[in-house]
Amino acid sequence: MSRPLTDQEKRKQISIRGIVGVENVAELKKGFNRHLHFTLVKDRNVATPRDYYFALAHTVRDHLVGRWIRTQQYYYEKDPKRVYYLSLEFYMGRTLQNTMINLGLQNACDEAIYQLGLDIEELEDIEEDAGLGNGGLGRLAACFLDSMATLGLAAYGYGIRYEYGIFNQKIRDGWQVEEADDWLRHGNPWEKARPEYMLPVHFYGRVEHTKSGLKWVDTQVVLALPYDTPVPGYMNNTVNTMRLWSARAPNDFNLRDFNVGDYIQAVLDRNLAENISRVLYPNDNFFEGKELRLKQEYFVVAATLQDVIRRFKASKFGSTESIRTIFESFPDQVNHAFHFLINVLVAWDITKRTFAYTNHTVLPEALERWPVDLVEKLLPRHLQIIYEINQRHLDKVAALFPNDIDRLRRMSLIEEGGVKRINMAHLCIIGSHAVNGVAKIHSDIVKTQVFKDFAELEPEKFQNKTNGITPRRWLLLCNPGLAELIAEKIGEDYVKDLSQLIKLHKFVNDDIFIREVSKVKQENKVKFAQYLEKEYKVKINPSSMFDVHVKRIHEYKRQLMNCLHIITMYNRIKRNPMKPFVPRTVIIGGKAAPGYHMAKMIIRLITAVGHVVNNDPVVGNKLKVIFLENYRVSLAEKVIPATDLSEQISTAGTEASGTGNMKFMLNGALTIGTMDGANVEMAEEAGEENLFIFGMRIQDVEELDKKGYNAQEYYDKLPELKQAIDQIKSGFFSPKQPDLFNEVTNMLFHHDRFKVFADYEAYVKCQDKVSQLYMNAKEWTKMVIRNIAASGKFSSDRTIKEYARDIWNVEPSDIKIPPPNEPRDVADDKNPNCTTQQVKL
Repeated sequence: MSRPLTDQEKRKQISIRGIVGVENVAELKKGFNRHLHFTLVKDRNVATPRDYYFALAHTVRDHLVGRWIRTQQYYYEKDPKRVYYLSLEFYMGRTLQNTMINLGLQNACDEAIYQLGLDIEELEDIEEDAGLGNGGLGRLAACFLDSMATLGLAAYGYGIRYEYGIFNQKIRDGWQVEEADDWLRHGNPWEKARPEYMLPVHFYGRVEHTKSGLKWVDTQVVLALPYDTPVPGYMNNTVNTMRLWSARAPNDFNLRDFNVGDYIQAVLDRNLAENISRVLYPNDNFFEGKELRLKQEYFVVAATLQDVIRRFKASKFGSTESIRTIFESFPDQVNHAFHFLINVLVAWDITKRTFAYTNHTVLPEALERWPVDLVEKLLPRHLQIIYEINQRHLDKVAALFPNDIDRLRRMSLIEEGGVKRINMAHLCIIGSHAVNGVAKIHSDIVKTQVFKDFAELEPEKFQNKTNGITPRRWLLLCNPGLAELIAEKIGEDYVKDLSQLIKLHKFVNDDIFIREVSKVKQENKVKFAQYLEKEYKVKINPSSMFDVHVKRIHEYKRQLMNCLHIITMYNRIKRNPMKPFVPRTVIIGGKAAPGYHMAKMIIRLITAVGHVVNNDPVVGNKLKVIFLENYRVSLAEKVIPATDLSEQISTAGTEASGTGNMKFMLNGALTIGTMDGANVEMAEEAGEENLFIFGMRIQDVEELDKKGYNAQEYYDKLPELKQAIDQIKSGFFSPKQPDLFNEVTNMLFHHDRFKVFADYEAYVKCQDKVSQLYMNAKEWTKMVIRNIAASGKFSSDRTIKEYARDIWNVEPSDIKIPPPNEPRDVADDKNPNCTTQQVKL
């Protein structure tokens, strides 16, 4: 059955998503029906939409498996240097559509599912997000895995398979309520358990002096069970591995000394060990010093190091070299983009040559400092090793800076005074051969302020690696209309070389291209407006400016300043309803950490303001406010392509980089932002005149700190600010609880580290410029095109190439893994290229 394609199905024509071949479609339909029958044990009479999703997922996975095995064979045979990316968070989102795109199967799958009488978008929406991350850091890790596979690096992601990922956020009566994210409830078709590679991880116990030296004894053992997920590169047949560890109790856990009465309880207590991988800590940019969190960190590192060394020995131990000599080559063969630990490595020097440390935040409350007592209880031998490392480190510092006691105190791994703590960032720095921040401005702060002493000691260690995003998910997948339009103008190669977007500059004044870009944006807005109306029962004007602020809720990200601007716009409309007003739909979304009271109050204020604005007949469709519930990767894929204005308004010097800012830029939104994080480099690339930059720079913030920030001064001199704050204080937005937001206003006056009032005036004036430009659709779209053309730098492919060259000392591979003869060779034991004993996982 075939039919003409509608505009809505335009994505099916995009060649960069794969070619529709009759054989391809027939094979996919056959695979789909086979999995529905044999894997899911259903027929079309009783199958549910979820069954259809699983049948499609298994069908697509079949096309991964041969490539996955072939890639691992290739790495075993060629033995390239491996990169190991360790992270406590991998915010992967959904896998199905991304896999179809990277394998070039999207269009054939669309056609096959259509011919089967199903809706592929409906099936894609059934997939649970793999929400194993909080925000930017976890999503960055996911983008990096995509880029490493696309660049042909022999790379592995290592993390924890949390049973419960980032909580589901519900908004009830305006308040955030958390629900557990039981994302594995229906099973996960993308993972493969590998019990044969299970490894022991030790905790507690004591250190015993023996004739052969110190020995860690009487430990509690937890087993680390690996689950592997394939990570396909884009159209290159490379499929790398993300290995996530799940905690399991050994069979004799708590049973060795049981008596008859305690047997049941002893079995139930197995949960204590398995709790390690139960749930993701839901804090973003905030350190929570709980024992379980330290257990998680040690669990992933200890299991991963054992696994890495096992793989290393499998490739090297055929030689007659001594163990010491073999491990001297360890740093040449292995790279870890994470911190700690030497207890299973031969020497501190090897540790330093192997590890590299990326710092992701300069906020003091986010940097880890573990109490010495806790480390001594959980990892007694490791505490001894840390003391030894610290002593050697301080001896080195003292030799270079004699009689500088203050410097020794500042640089020590152990912070004295009150509770003794281990400064983990310090341990990371001295245990690594390279230390980097994630945007130029952030790396400068790391070097000149936060870790100044360490940079003076070893200046050659410190580097910058500006973050990036994968254009596969953040353009091809989420914005097919724009992806196709760009391909028509400059060809398809930009998908693997985003710097080619610069070629779009020559179309900035092309009236046809301007109209086409504008049309794609409008189509995305109409589609998202329909989604909002369905989900929130609020009628959205698709011609209004979509002003979007989505990220974790945090004081430093200043959602409060956006809220004050909403109130200011509302007051202006009420003051003069007949005055022309550029219609806006302000969309704010993000999760507050469950224990972060002020962030939850900020959400409550936004929802309260939205309720008043949206129900005021005088305002009508000039202004609408939506708080997006449960913001996550799959929702970002919907909202980002529909955005006109991207809010990136953190206080200068607080946002390490940001990556949402890059996603918006690539998808044709204009940025209103401070000179913070990667905004600075976006302004460099596009020209500051093509962003709406406002507010204090870092030096202004520093001067204000020296002078002393007095919020009252701004309140007294800015009438619109005063009116907005007075309304919040008086209960205008919470008439049933007039003092509901007293804590918020009290914080803004007396405890605002992030100086909302100081930037308010500049922000509102800048927003007026935004509205003015938005009225000129042609000039607005020309600025959009300039931004898209300038966004090439912000590909994670570029970031990974820089890590590979400057830190990991590996080369991206141009060698394409040959395509498997699917699906036969996977099971064909006569095929010499597919012998299972060759695959060293």
